[in-house]
Amino acid sequence: MTMSDAATTETRDELVTLTRRLVSIPSHEDETACGDAIESWLREETDADVTRDDHGNVLARKGTGTSLALVGHHDVVPPDESQVEDSGEFVVEERDGRLYGRGTADMKGAVAASMLAFRDAAPAGELVFASFVGEETGGEGARGAIADGFAPDYAIVGEGSTNYSGADVTDVAVAHKGRRASTVVAHGSAAHASEPEAGANAVYRACDAVDVIRGLDVPEAEVFGERLSGSVVVTEIDGGSAWNVVPERCAVTVDERTVPGEYAELERVEAIEGVEWVIEQDLPPMRCDDADFADRVLDAARRVHDARGDETPAQVTKPHATDAGRLAEAGTTCVIYGPSEPGEAHTKDESVSLDVLERCYETYRVAAASWASE
Repeated sequence: MTMSDAATTETRDELVTLTRRLVSIPSHEDETACGDAIESWLREETDADVTRDDHGNVLARKGTGTSLALVGHHDVVPPDESQVEDSGEFVVEERDGRLYGRGTADMKGAVAASMLAFRDAAPAGELVFASFVGEETGGEGARGAIADGFAPDYAIVGEGSTNYSGADVTDVAVAHKGRRASTVVAHGSAAHASEPEAGANAVYRACDAVDVIRGLDVPEAEVFGERLSGSVVVTEIDGGSAWNVVPERCAVTVDERTVPGEYAELERVEAIEGVEWVIEQDLPPMRCDDADFADRVLDAARRVHDARGDETPAQVTKPHATDAGRLAEAGTTCVIYGPSEPGEAHTKDESVSLDVLERCYETYRVAAASWASE
């Protein structure tokens, strides 16, 4: 992998300009304007087949054969007030080799890098670009696209994988945890607190359920030698109506981090009289199911790191759920490779390293350029 100094400088300038443009567009309540910017750029800069589906996702394709997708999302979480200009646009600032602003790390920087790599690569197979809506609110865009038939064979999802194995390294994540949010509801019957035996205390039943949850085994999985451990934790409890009334209802909120193929046995709480278990949200975990693909992406990453004089990346696992989980569930073989660092996303000081953004562009381009040619 080699690029002339002039080309590298030009590409970096394009990458910074495009990232700044996307980040400046608010997309926490309505992703339309940012989707418009992505769609128009792809139509102007590429000869690809560019579409905008009914959900607002932006998709582009070029080439034929086995498909590799570069995947991201252009929605963001609500900004801190310091991240919004008086005009309503988002603040974007460059200092100390980083871009600051809502969405720089999660994940418009990676979207911009993917757009440029999609434009610049000439793959032997089919290359796909996809930027989804609604990732931050449950993956509505990915779910809609999959329901409509979006099914690339392979995908590199540009969520964060930087600084996992070491400082200033962008690794290849071969698996990530999912998240299952559920509510355990205990039902009883009300009575005056002076005669507690006349009722059935829902809080007591809920406490029995909590004891069951605390004793559950934590799910674990192994992917290509990397261990991934889940977790189960009670995060909220709400019950009772007055100090002198035996409560007739108590709800317990449970956060469960799932791993591929494994769930905690939360259904065991329903063995307690009056207790029901309700799943509120289930974001699936991801496991790469093709070691050769994971190795090819890692090889591309290592070539880029080596050419830049950076430390060597590794295959790692990731704690956060992403759209890769839904794609993998639908049959797409996925890995994750992106610039965001642990603790960087969703903060009032969110930022991304420009060097790492450029590294991601180069890795996407190298991986795509060699696609289906080996």
